[in-house]
Amino acid sequence: MFNNKKILITGGTGSFGKKYTEMILLKYKPKKIIIYSRDELKQYEMGQTFNDPCMRYFIGDVRDGKRLDEAMQDVDYVIHAAALKHVPVAEYNPMECIKTNIDGAQNVISAAIKNEVEKVIALSTDKASSPINLYGATKLASDKLFVAANNMVGTKKTRFSVVRYGNVVGSRGSVVPFFQKLISDGAKELPITDTAMTRFLITLEDGVNFVLNDFERMHGGEIFIPKIPSMKMTDLAKSLAPNLSHKIIGIRPGEKMHEVMITADDRVVEFDSYYVITPTIQFNHISDFTKNALGQQGKDIGIGFEYNSLNNTQWLTNEQFLKMVENS
Repeated sequence: MFNNKKILITGGTGSFGKKYTEMILLKYKPKKIIIYSRDELKQYEMGQTFNDPCMRYFIGDVRDGKRLDEAMQDVDYVIHAAALKHVPVAEYNPMECIKTNIDGAQNVISAAIKNEVEKVIALSTDKASSPINLYGATKLASDKLFVAANNMVGTKKTRFSVVRYGNVVGSRGSVVPFFQKLISDGAKELPITDTAMTRFLITLEDGVNFVLNDFERMHGGEIFIPKIPSMKMTDLAKSLAPNLSHKIIGIRPGEKMHEVMITADDRVVEFDSYYVITPTIQFNHISDFTKNALGQQGKDIGIGFEYNSLNNTQWLTNEQFLKMVENS
């Protein structure tokens, strides 16, 4: 579906944007891929690797609605990956996080509707589910904006959906490269928040493939959540450094013991490999989310189901985890 199409990625120089670009170029023949981000150095560095004739690099901030409007002219699909994501930074700079994650989300929505973009998918996070920190709260607000945007389009064709998943193995700022650096620097022990802590894990490639597939199966208004495995943080640390001891440092402000991607109050439809949180508001374009746009049938499991990294039925072995790391 991406052949001869124009695609814009906000925050496109990040881990997701680069992998998404790599896989789009590998699998399809897009007419144009627009990387929209603030950092000229990261764009320059990305341009050394991704220099296909279809590539375009736009300097711009999602806070700048006018620039977004210019960048989205004649665009078919948008992936909104730009965000301020660091939990302590968001706590210390709350308005900056709000300006990017909430105001920026609305700017993306407004520009997409104005330019009649066909489909928009916004990347979310497990922290948006029952948020206990500002970053999660801003992403919950962003998710609500993108879902509700489907009622703002009027007669235009634009549709909006959201993708939510957990920790990406090997992405910048995640625990795996952090531990790997400590190990390479000769650390004698690895810091562990709590011996009971668990996390969802997904590879960057699997995350990108999930988003690619969601463009095809979305109606607009869904929050898509992949079924992915969990792992205890102590097991993760032992896999990377079986001979190192662990130092328990205690849970940090804004951190959860177990990740939650679906709360017991969400309305949920289950498919073979993923869940859909259905909207709490009514749309004119779709009322039944138990069948996706490809005609695949899901099961309405209503409310009362919670999907968290502790009650998960899929768990990674050390060997499976190390293979994930190797392939990241």
